Amino acid sequence: MAAMTAGIIERYAAYLPVSAATPRVTLGEGSTPLIRSSRIGPSLGLERLYFKYEGLNPSGSFKDRGMALATAKAMEAGARTLLCASTGNTSASAAAYAARCALRAVVVVPAGGVAAGKLAQALAYGASILTVNGSFDIALRLVRQLAGEPGVALVNSVNPFRIDGQKTAAFEIVEQLGDAPVRLFIPVGNGGNITAYWRGFTELQHRDRLSPPAMHGAQAEGAAPLVRGRPVSRPRTIASAIRIGNPASWKGAIAAKDESGGAIETVSDAEITAAHRRLAREEGLLVEPASAAGVALLIKNVLAARLRGDDAIVCVLTGHGLKDPQALTRGLRLPRPVRPTLSTLLRAIG
Repeated sequence: MAAMTAGIIERYAAYLPVSAATPRVTLGEGSTPLIRSSRIGPSLGLERLYFKYEGLNPSGSFKDRGMALATAKAMEAGARTLLCASTGNTSASAAAYAARCALRAVVVVPAGGVAAGKLAQALAYGASILTVNGSFDIALRLVRQLAGEPGVALVNSVNPFRIDGQKTAAFEIVEQLGDAPVRLFIPVGNGGNITAYWRGFTELQHRDRLSPPAMHGAQAEGAAPLVRGRPVSRPRTIASAIRIGNPASWKGAIAAKDESGGAIETVSDAEITAAHRRLAREEGLLVEPASAAGVALLIKNVLAARLRGDDAIVCVLTGHGLKDPQALTRGLRLPRPVRPTLSTLLRAIG
């Protein structure tokens, strides 16, 4: 019988704020593949383009890395309820880990701002869901007011254990690649993930003297507070996971950009949609729209002649495509039924 995959706490305990008293909470998160591009990279003249496919985490997104550690530390502190605001992925992840550990999950989501697949996950895992009128930023402000309540653990990325758990993805990339990439492209919404990757790479720099990558953050044009330099009161984009107007990890994201010599730039919804389709049709990688933002920014940089073809480049794909099933068929025409005959099939394949 094959051994179960160790979770991030077990694999990286030496580099995480855990002790023997910390529960080894896991759903088998981490150990996601680093997939070399077969078609998009060559078409762009990039010989070493890779995709870190975080959609293969247990609840379908990168959030599981940080949630495993946040849940473990919450249990260690005696909490019985996991609380979060969410555009969808955090709620699904918190609900999954709460169910795993016999805890209660309470999630607050913006009305009309959560993809159907993510809301269905939270419901299936048994979370208590509160839908509020307003944006994610309003929901986060609300839950932060309860962060100090006895027995309640706030598990948004303002929780430092979330960032520590998510930094393990940087460790894995170096293990899989044999070195740090030259550049890393990543979607940016609340800013926690780019902060976490940078923390992971800088820790490896100090430990193993690796040169960390330049961090390239992608924000949607209608939800780009870090690019504009001020909060966006009404963020708009088809990429619901990064539809955030006032990132909680603002300072961490800007530090990652500045310290790495990278950039945070915008991509349009049209560019996100095009990259979303290319990932599926040219690489066989099904992702939610926000995951394609980093790839869209990569393509934009190639067209502007800012990249070298022999650089090792990693694009982080943050969530699985089934998180947002409506996005998969948006703008597409479903085929009409045809007669079930051999001649019809022959025409289709000919």
